Amino acid sequence: MMNRKVFIAGGLALAGSLLAADLEPAKYLEHVKYLASEKLRGRGDGMPELETASHYIAKQFKAFGLKPVGDSMFQAFQVTTKAELGSKNRLTVKAGLKTVLKFEEDFVPLNFSSSGHAAGQMVFAGYGITAPEYNYDDYAGLDVKDKIVVIFRREPQEYDEKSVFAGKNYTRHSQFDSKAINARMHGAKAVILLTDLSSSTLEKFGSSAGPDNAGIPFAMIKADLAEGWFKASGKTLREIQEAIDKDLKPRSFALPESVEADLTVDIARKVKTVHNVLAYLPGKTDEYVVIGAHYDHLGLGEQFSMAPAMAGTPHLGADDNASGTAGVIELARYFSHKPKMERGILFMAFAGEEHGLLGSGYYVNHPILPIEKAVAMINMDMIGRIRDGKVFLAGSGTGSTLKKLVEDAKPHSTLEYDISEQAGYGSSDHTSFTAGQVPVLFFFSGLHADYHKPSDTWDKINAGDATKMLAFVSELTEKLAAGARPLYVKVAPPQMGAHGAAGDSGSGGGGGYGPDFGSIPDFSEPPKGVRFADVRAGSPADKAGLKAKDILVWFDGKEILNLYDFTYALRSKKPGDEVEVKVLRGAETVTVKVLLTKRK
Repeated sequence: MMNRKVFIAGGLALAGSLLAADLEPAKYLEHVKYLASEKLRGRGDGMPELETASHYIAKQFKAFGLKPVGDSMFQAFQVTTKAELGSKNRLTVKAGLKTVLKFEEDFVPLNFSSSGHAAGQMVFAGYGITAPEYNYDDYAGLDVKDKIVVIFRREPQEYDEKSVFAGKNYTRHSQFDSKAINARMHGAKAVILLTDLSSSTLEKFGSSAGPDNAGIPFAMIKADLAEGWFKASGKTLREIQEAIDKDLKPRSFALPESVEADLTVDIARKVKTVHNVLAYLPGKTDEYVVIGAHYDHLGLGEQFSMAPAMAGTPHLGADDNASGTAGVIELARYFSHKPKMERGILFMAFAGEEHGLLGSGYYVNHPILPIEKAVAMINMDMIGRIRDGKVFLAGSGTGSTLKKLVEDAKPHSTLEYDISEQAGYGSSDHTSFTAGQVPVLFFFSGLHADYHKPSDTWDKINAGDATKMLAFVSELTEKLAAGARPLYVKVAPPQMGAHGAAGDSGSGGGGGYGPDFGSIPDFSEPPKGVRFADVRAGSPADKAGLKAKDILVWFDGKEILNLYDFTYALRSKKPGDEVEVKVLRGAETVTVKVLLTKRK
């Protein structure tokens, strides 16, 4: 633990800024240690330990004399946290004899599968891939409407480094959710995915990335159990796979009508109530500055872990984001002893960030204090691993006065700030406030090898430099609380957010594939479709008349259920294509044509 004090510019800051000795690395690290302790087991959304963390944060706020916003320091909202296997999963296949497959031994649904029943004829669709960019389509000339599709996992020419599919590097077409969406968009009613021919290992339920519900039953079975289905057609799975790999031509066909499957998928999705934690330090006016960070992490890792072999063990999340949460707490302690300022400060700890910025999105859409009274939002996400004295600072272009405020404050800090005017759409909770037209500043110390792994532990936190950064944040906060109000400025988002998440304005959350569309997704999605948080000025979507808060439900003849659907559908098009889209605008359905353009 570091006990030394932090000093600015030799121990003195300019008038109106923080005396840095009042920010203490030891106190900061104490909060990180508790939030990232084994006791809190990774603070996963929906876990009781997340609620324990929320009460710890609220207790600190109360100890500083801060007040609740309204009647409580807690703002409740719901999160779909995980999927669990039900008791009714069944798979029976008739291929001459009727065979009942053993659940979890012979087959298992994947966690993004929808629940439901599908029975009838099966159709083999190769790898289940439609890739116009590679002139390859397993569904070409194949009628799969209302049929059960059987597919290989991965993609063709897996071991050919010269393959257009990138060999062992794989492309997006190998992803399970891409295969599910493609099958559904071709009209299939269920998907049976085969294991590798050289392996009989089933995917562990809960380990697959994808939407909460892909809209189609999707199960994996051991490949050797499917060999008998193909005998009547005079083929073996190995022969089919080798033929596709040889010339990269699909070998799809309908299995004999005598070969049928009867699949029932039973998945229960857990919906949990979680809480944002809010505390208010009033000012002389009703305007306020937001200082926020998310306090949730991955819990036991599951499909979000960057160390899949360790899924099921606590991912403690010291840097991500006990570090930012501790920063909010320490700043709350400091400002609670300051004289009342012109504007107030709203201190916020968000839940639901790891599931898609849900807590911050909920607050912006359901503000307890008027969102139009928020003059700026400062977000801290992963600030605990500052290396070589360098901090990434995004968003200086989102407010008319922010760039000057930052530049004026820089000489008072011993840290170096890598400044970007862009806010980094999709990266962290400030994105929700940007969508609400609130100027933002985002502090981030960079990704590292422990990101989303159990090894992200408190002992690796650089508390001294983190506290130096908090001194810089406090000076900016004081100036925002006292000076001219920054006007919101819309800044075009970058291709990738600083926190490693895709911030692609063209694909609505994808990254780098397909043409430009121009929407910014609202990551707190509606039950069906994709809500736009914003539409980039001059983009194809803007020119077509699409607006923020529109909900996309139809794209080029395909129903859009979620962000994954939209990304997949858009990536199948090319610049110059004109597509018809339908959006919900309030109670009205609006149909427009969008001319897609090349990404810039």
